[in-house]
Amino acid sequence: MRAPTFFTLAALLDGPLHGYGIIKRAEGLSEGAVHMTAGTLYGALERLSREGLVVEEGQEIVAGRARRYYRLSDEGHAALDAEAERMSKAAAVVQKPEGVAASTARRRPAKAHPRPA
Repeated sequence: MRAPTFFTLAALLDGPLHGYGIIKRAEGLSEGAVHMTAGTLYGALERLSREGLVVEEGQEIVAGRARRYYRLSDEGHAALDAEAERMSKAAAVVQKPEGVAASTARRRPAKAHPRPA
Protein backbone atom coordinates (compact mmCIF):
# COMPACT_ATOMS: atom_id res chain seq x y z
CA MET A 1 0.00 0.00 0.00
CA ARG A 2 1.41 3.39 -0.95
CA ALA A 3 1.76 6.16 1.63
CA PRO A 4 -1.04 8.41 0.28
CA THR A 5 -3.50 5.50 0.46
CA PHE A 6 -2.34 4.53 3.95
CA PHE A 7 -2.68 8.08 5.28
CA THR A 8 -6.02 8.62 3.52
CA LEU A 9 -7.40 5.56 5.28
CA ALA A 10 -5.72 6.51 8.56
CA ALA A 11 -7.32 9.97 8.36
CA LEU A 12 -10.72 8.29 8.62
CA LEU A 13 -9.94 6.30 11.77
CA ASP A 14 -11.62 8.84 14.06
CA GLY A 15 -14.77 9.01 11.97
CA PRO A 16 -16.21 10.44 8.77
CA LEU A 17 -14.55 13.43 7.11
CA HIS A 18 -15.13 15.45 3.96
CA GLY A 19 -12.44 15.78 1.31
CA TYR A 20 -10.65 18.85 2.65
CA GLY A 21 -10.70 17.34 6.14
CA ILE A 22 -9.11 14.15 4.80
CA ILE A 23 -6.41 16.14 3.00
CA LYS A 24 -5.52 18.11 6.13
CA ARG A 25 -5.64 15.09 8.48
CA ALA A 26 -3.49 12.95 6.13
CA GLU A 27 -0.97 15.77 5.85
CA GLY A 28 -0.84 16.12 9.64
CA LEU A 29 -0.60 12.39 10.33
CA SER A 30 2.24 12.06 7.82
CA GLU A 31 3.98 15.14 9.25
CA GLY A 32 3.75 16.82 5.86
CA ALA A 33 5.11 13.89 3.85
CA VAL A 34 1.76 13.34 2.11
CA HIS A 35 0.22 16.31 0.35
CA MET A 36 -2.71 15.71 -1.99
CA THR A 37 -4.72 17.96 -4.25
CA ALA A 38 -8.51 17.68 -4.27
CA GLY A 39 -8.41 16.04 -7.71
CA THR A 40 -5.96 13.41 -6.55
CA LEU A 41 -7.92 12.74 -3.38
CA TYR A 42 -11.30 12.34 -5.05
CA GLY A 43 -9.83 9.98 -7.63
CA ALA A 44 -8.34 7.95 -4.78
CA LEU A 45 -11.62 8.00 -2.84
CA GLU A 46 -13.50 6.69 -5.89
CA ARG A 47 -10.98 3.86 -6.22
CA LEU A 48 -11.09 3.09 -2.49
CA SER A 49 -14.87 3.09 -2.65
CA ARG A 50 -14.86 0.61 -5.58
CA GLU A 51 -12.46 -1.58 -3.59
CA GLY A 52 -14.84 -1.48 -0.62
CA LEU A 53 -12.37 0.28 1.72
CA VAL A 54 -14.33 3.52 2.17
CA VAL A 55 -18.03 4.31 2.11
CA GLU A 56 -19.72 7.61 1.31
CA GLU A 57 -21.40 8.60 4.56
CA GLY A 58 -23.56 11.43 3.26
CA GLN A 59 -23.30 14.99 2.16
CA GLU A 60 -24.28 18.52 3.07
CA ILE A 61 -24.47 21.74 1.13
CA VAL A 62 -21.98 24.38 2.30
CA ALA A 63 -21.82 27.74 0.53
CA GLY A 64 -23.80 26.27 -2.36
CA ARG A 65 -21.43 23.32 -2.85
CA ALA A 66 -22.00 19.68 -1.98
CA ARG A 67 -19.59 18.39 0.66
CA ARG A 68 -19.37 14.58 0.65
CA TYR A 69 -18.33 12.70 3.77
CA TYR A 70 -16.48 9.39 3.77
CA ARG A 71 -15.86 6.76 6.43
CA LEU A 72 -13.82 3.57 6.65
CA SER A 73 -15.66 0.34 5.93
CA ASP A 74 -14.94 -2.83 7.91
CA GLU A 75 -12.73 -3.90 4.98
CA GLY A 76 -10.93 -0.55 5.17
CA HIS A 77 -10.21 -1.06 8.87
CA ALA A 78 -8.90 -4.57 8.14
CA ALA A 79 -6.68 -3.34 5.28
CA LEU A 80 -5.29 -0.51 7.40
CA ASP A 81 -4.60 -2.88 10.31
CA ALA A 82 -2.87 -5.37 7.99
CA GLU A 83 -0.69 -2.64 6.47
CA ALA A 84 0.23 -1.26 9.90
CA GLU A 85 1.23 -4.78 11.00
CA ARG A 86 3.32 -5.27 7.84
CA MET A 87 5.06 -1.93 8.40
CA SER A 88 5.68 -2.75 12.06
CA LYS A 89 7.30 -6.08 11.19
CA ALA A 90 9.45 -4.43 8.52
CA ALA A 91 10.57 -1.74 10.97
CA ALA A 92 11.40 -4.35 13.61
CA VAL A 93 13.92 -5.94 11.25
CA VAL A 94 16.06 -2.83 11.13
CA GLN A 95 15.45 -1.77 14.74
CA LYS A 96 16.91 -4.90 16.34
CA PRO A 97 19.83 -4.12 18.63
CA GLU A 98 22.31 -5.88 16.38
CA GLY A 99 20.74 -4.49 13.22
CA VAL A 100 20.40 -6.11 9.82
CA ALA A 101 24.10 -5.86 8.94
CA ALA A 102 25.15 -7.80 12.03
CA SER A 103 22.63 -10.59 11.50
CA THR A 104 23.57 -10.84 7.81
CA ALA A 105 27.27 -10.92 8.65
CA ARG A 106 26.73 -13.92 10.94
CA ARG A 107 25.28 -15.88 8.05
CA ARG A 108 28.04 -15.06 5.56
CA PRO A 109 31.69 -15.86 6.10
CA ALA A 110 33.92 -12.82 6.15
CA LYS A 111 36.13 -12.31 3.11
CA ALA A 112 39.84 -12.66 3.75
CA HIS A 113 41.83 -9.62 2.79
CA PRO A 114 45.45 -10.19 1.86
CA ARG A 115 47.94 -8.31 4.02
CA PRO A 116 50.53 -6.20 2.31
CA ALA A 117 54.06 -7.63 2.53
